[in-house]
Amino acid sequence: MNESKQYDIPQRAVIEAYKRVKANRGSAGIDGVDFEVFEKRLNTNLYKIWNRMSSGSYIPSPVMAVEILKKTGGVRRLGIPTITDRVAQMYVERAVDPIFCDDSYGYRPNRSALDAIGMTRKRCWKYDYVIELDVKGLFDNIDNELLMRVVRRHVKESWICMYIERWLKTPFVLRNGEVIERNAGTPQGGVISPVLANMFLHYVFDMWMKRNFPNVPFERYADDGVVHCKTKEAVLYIKECLAKRFAECKLELHPTKTRIVYCKDKDRTKDEDVTEFDFLGYTFKAVHIMCKDGKMRSNFIASVRKASAKTFRDKIKSLEIHKRTGCKIDIIAEILNPMLRGWINYFGKFKSISHEIYTSMYRT
Repeated sequence: MNESKQYDIPQRAVIEAYKRVKANRGSAGIDGVDFEVFEKRLNTNLYKIWNRMSSGSYIPSPVMAVEILKKTGGVRRLGIPTITDRVAQMYVERAVDPIFCDDSYGYRPNRSALDAIGMTRKRCWKYDYVIELDVKGLFDNIDNELLMRVVRRHVKESWICMYIERWLKTPFVLRNGEVIERNAGTPQGGVISPVLANMFLHYVFDMWMKRNFPNVPFERYADDGVVHCKTKEAVLYIKECLAKRFAECKLELHPTKTRIVYCKDKDRTKDEDVTEFDFLGYTFKAVHIMCKDGKMRSNFIASVRKASAKTFRDKIKSLEIHKRTGCKIDIIAEILNPMLRGWINYFGKFKSISHEIYTSMYRT
């Protein structure tokens, strides 16, 4: 693997990309090759990926389409690339320059959903109104021509742009063999898709907000976002401007999920229709909590979303621990602890809702 190639792709980077893909697991793509089969000829397979990518001859395979039911009804189509294509995408995902806005938290190193929640929580205390943003069908509806304009602006390497364009044009193949050509969207399930969607919204939303409303703060995590405003007049105007902006970019704000919310609490007592919103598994609303002086007051804070608590309880109940009478306690602990630890780590950051967390756990 020492030949001179058209594009300078380090061999070690392809190996590291494979390790990350394997860590994410996942099923076989359209070629039926899973990790067990892939690793029987691991060196040969990784060499082929490196050789083809570095010479410009890499062509992605069709994406296997899998349809899953949404909790809210309808169907979401996921795309499952082959392991080879996932490795190629993982390398490019790492090579794309990750320079984004400070208020963007999704799919970025050293940024998390909890960071977004924490900032939202602080700003809701300072700003009376919120626009709860939801981009309708982002991954399915991104215009590929506009997306490639963004990619070419953001990415300097022409060969990366070439491969991204090939991935966008790769057709879906349904389980019955039907081939569906694509001219829009970046399918959920691919390694590169979240990065491309994030990059697109960086220019469509983040930078647009910074140019047009530099004093209006926001938090965005992928296609969900929160915009903070001080007055009712400002929030109505900005919501209208945002709808026009997304329409110009061939996207739509969800008509029912994009709402204006009043951050009502002990000091903000206007009579508004909507006074709570959901963001990243939390519900932001007025809750009576004990303050430092020992008195109960209504404060606008982040609480565990009811749907999040129900999902957690249902997951625990599905294990049917009460039927495992022959299991030793340490085995049960080994099963439960990772789930409980993950729940507490995500929902236990804020002391004001610790009671809710343990109540949800106890109810299981």
